[in-house]
Amino acid sequence: MQLTNIMIHAMASQTYQQHFLLVPFMSQSHLIPFTQLAKLLAANGITVTIVLTPLNATRFNMVIDQAKASNLKIHFKVLPFPCKEAGLPEGCENMDSVTSPQHQPLFFAACNMLKQPLEKWLSELETVPTCIISDICLPWTSSTATKFNIPRVIFHGISCFTLLCSHNISTSKVHERVTSMSQPFVVPDLPERIEFTKAQLPEAMMKDSESLKEAIEQFKKAELSSQGILVNTFEELEMMYVRGYEKVARNVWCVGPLSLYEKLMLEKLGRDDKPSMDESECVKFLLSNKPCSVIYVCFGSMSHFQASQLKELALGLEASNHPFIWVIGKNDCSAELEKWLVGENFTERNKGRGVIVRGWAPQVEILFHPATGGFLSHCGWNSTLEAVSAGVPMITWPMVAEQFFNEKLIVQVLKTGVRIGVEGGGDTIVKKEDVKKAIEQLMEQGGEGEQRRNRAKKLKEMAHKALEDGGSSSSNCKSFIQHIVGQVHS
Repeated sequence: MQLTNIMIHAMASQTYQQHFLLVPFMSQSHLIPFTQLAKLLAANGITVTIVLTPLNATRFNMVIDQAKASNLKIHFKVLPFPCKEAGLPEGCENMDSVTSPQHQPLFFAACNMLKQPLEKWLSELETVPTCIISDICLPWTSSTATKFNIPRVIFHGISCFTLLCSHNISTSKVHERVTSMSQPFVVPDLPERIEFTKAQLPEAMMKDSESLKEAIEQFKKAELSSQGILVNTFEELEMMYVRGYEKVARNVWCVGPLSLYEKLMLEKLGRDDKPSMDESECVKFLLSNKPCSVIYVCFGSMSHFQASQLKELALGLEASNHPFIWVIGKNDCSAELEKWLVGENFTERNKGRGVIVRGWAPQVEILFHPATGGFLSHCGWNSTLEAVSAGVPMITWPMVAEQFFNEKLIVQVLKTGVRIGVEGGGDTIVKKEDVKKAIEQLMEQGGEGEQRRNRAKKLKEMAHKALEDGGSSSSNCKSFIQHIVGQVHS
């Protein structure tokens, strides 16, 4: 017994000598959870270095400021981003600044070019990091880790539900046996009956492209050769799917929701930043409304709607007679939409009942405000976890990537959401009547609306408990660190 205690004490002291290198894909939806993961690891005594490029480092300078305020050891290793070499416009360092589909493969190629300068930096270090935590989109980190004899794990910013569905679809090739994009098929070997159509699958799974197939194979190979995977989720949210994916991956450590961890950390710091104009306007508006009455509408930084669709959305919000905060993303702020809003006198017509924010809004603060009663979302995983952590039910409007998987989890498994009704593929316009109907269904008093809200509140409680000392995510984080320390010192 005494020997065991000595070993545990030795392991704990070794933790404070560890240096973990985080290598994210340069996209906002990836960078945000990576920086949140850095804070969690640093709070557990790890020295963390995050690989960034100049413009992305500027965007995330507040991470360093917060780390200093909390006495956390977080550093950036800034590598020049090879825009010119990859054939990209200068300054195109983040996926959300890629406006042309032709530039997407070039952007991936540029991210792959970071391998050589990173390895040069590693070769110059007196002591190499004790662990590499890599984005799934950067399979070249596998050979880098092997070259420098560093344990490597993959960090997934998506759910275990999505991971298991994707794996089972790919290995069974069930989607290849359907004859049309709209024909449903059942995903095999899942705890529940889950159906998709081809149109709802991520583009990489739908396209018959050798280069895409090769890229996915590289991602999978790099994952399977790792020490295991860290996932931004918590076990209680999707227990059966976590257990299912544990049969696929070597080790699975669920350490989320990382956005909630960051929020709790900032609250401890007593952050007193002055709110921006938009933030101040949002807060004032929320304070002027009743509990659970406001619909919050936001589709993330990568969304792109036709102006005709946004007009229908605007009219649907107005027709619902519920107060709303509508964030129009930078890609959607078109001259056509602005002309229509002015011509319709929309803002003035909805004064006191609606707020329009252009570009960015304090999403976490809005979702956690007692006045917020529903979230109309694209179902990105970061946004989904933020809604879960705040106990807010959702209206699901998925568009690309794994968002249709998240919709299934929200609506069918967790039963905390209402579908807007998009089926994927094509440019079908969601009419104002459909928007109004979904809002009324979500905000229904009593009945299913009340049941959804109650389920959402329970998930919020579970999320908070998972991050508490002794909770599942807190314990998994410690278990992961001990695993790495054990690898290094074995």
